[in-house]
Amino acid sequence: MRAINEIIIHCTATAAGRNVTVDELRAWHKQRGFKDIGYHYVVTLDGDIVNGRPITMCGAHCQGHNANSIGIAYVGGLDACGKPADTRTEAQREALKVAVRVLRDAFGDVPVHGHNEYANKACPCFDVNAEFGNQPKTNRL
Repeated sequence: MRAINEIIIHCTATAAGRNVTVDELRAWHKQRGFKDIGYHYVVTLDGDIVNGRPITMCGAHCQGHNANSIGIAYVGGLDACGKPADTRTEAQREALKVAVRVLRDAFGDVPVHGHNEYANKACPCFDVNAEFGNQPKTNRL
């Protein structure tokens, strides 16, 4: 298994309410020359957490940070006019919390970052640090 030292949150940069499947994302990424979907997990509109690229494999989601990170994308990120917006459904908000909690349980209290912290992009269109924080949990031994 690779050493994991961070989780990076993304959006799919698709319109609010538009359902996008992992297979569609995989096809888009392969068209761009990727070997597979770049994200390790995708959170669908209804809050399902769907496997993408195996976590044992280096991701293709954040240049310079792929080797030791896990990439999670939620479906959405654009409003009806195509502008960046936090379009997460309540189910997606809850699913992201669950995914981060499970991954932190597995890999330690690794920091959670938004893609926009590493690239000149709006992605994931919400303040990841405000939502997930990067302080170690105090209830751990």
